[in-house]
Amino acid sequence: MERIVETRVKAEDAGIGILDWLVLRFAYCSRAEWEGFLASGSLTVNGGKAEPGRPLAAGDLVAFAPPDIEEPPVDDRYGVAYEDGDFLVVSKPPLLPCHPGGRFFAHTLWYLLKRDFGTVHLVSRLDRETSGLLLVARTPRAMRHAEASRRGGSIRKRYLAAVHGDFPGSLDARGWLEADTSSLIRKKRRFVPAVGPGAGSAGAQGSAADIEPGGRRGGAGSESCETRFTLRDRQAGFSLVEAEPVTGRTHQIRATLRSLGYPVVGDKMYGLDEGFFLRFLADGLSSADLAALILPFQALHSERLEFPDLDGKTLSLSAPPPWSFPPADEKR
Repeated sequence: MERIVETRVKAEDAGIGILDWLVLRFAYCSRAEWEGFLASGSLTVNGGKAEPGRPLAAGDLVAFAPPDIEEPPVDDRYGVAYEDGDFLVVSKPPLLPCHPGGRFFAHTLWYLLKRDFGTVHLVSRLDRETSGLLLVARTPRAMRHAEASRRGGSIRKRYLAAVHGDFPGSLDARGWLEADTSSLIRKKRRFVPAVGPGAGSAGAQGSAADIEPGGRRGGAGSESCETRFTLRDRQAGFSLVEAEPVTGRTHQIRATLRSLGYPVVGDKMYGLDEGFFLRFLADGLSSADLAALILPFQALHSERLEFPDLDGKTLSLSAPPPWSFPPADEKR
C-alpha cells in the first residue's frame, strides 16, 4: 500500500507559506527535510507541484507521498475477541496507534487489519497508549449501521483506569472540555465541572469562576461532556476506577480525571507532570521519569464493549487489562 497523506488547509492558516505551514503543522520532519521534499516533488498542492514560497489558501489540498522511513517499533500483537462477516471486535495492545499519522503507517492497527482482513472501517479509536476493545466494521453497510447505533446511544463502552489518589465511591462528572491554555502542550485539554441545578456530583468539586449562570459554558471551542465513574478498588495510594463515557470527546476520560485530581498512572500528558510528555517527544525521559511513570504506557483500558449486530441482537464482550493493580513496572 502506498502512503499518501492529504490535508485540507484551514481558513485560519490561509496566507501562510507552505514551508512555514509544514514546519508548524507536521513537526516530525525538520525544515530542511521539508525543503527537500518540496524540491523533489513529493508534495503537491491541488494536484500541482508546490513551490516553497507559495502562500496557501483556505481549502487547498496538500498531498504528501513520503519516502519509506523506518517507523518506531510498536506492539503489533492485537487480538480478535469477536468476528463475523460484518464486524470485528479487536483487542488492541498499548503502544499501537490506531490510524496512520506522523511517522506511523505500517505500524498501525488499521494497516495490520487491512493486511489480515482486507478493507476495514474502524468505528471507534483508542489513543496510542490506551489498550482494549474497539469495534471494526468489515463492510460499508455494517459501518452505516454502527454509525447509526453510535448516534442512537446503543454502543456502550466501559473503561478501567488505574489512577493516583483515593477516588470517591462514585462520581458523575458533567461539564465541559476546553483547551488548557496554561499548558505548553497545544492539544492538551482541561475539564471544567458544570455548576447549577442538576450539575451532578462533580460540580461541587469545581470552581464557578469560569461558568456562566445556569451552568452553561461560554468559552469558544468548549465541548460538553459527561463521564460516570465508579470505584472498584483502592490500594497503596492508587484507585482502580470504572469509567463509562456518556459523550465521546477527545481525551475525555484522561482530561477529566486529571482535572479532578486523579491522574492516570503512566499518562505522560495528563499525569503527574506534563514535562514527561515534553521530554518523551525529545526522546529524553530519564530513569527517574520512568520510575515516576511506573508503566511505559497509560493505565487506561477499554474493558467492555456492547453493540447491536445487523439483526438487532446486542453483543457484549470484555477483556482484562494488560497491567496489574496496584500498578507496578512490568518491564514490557
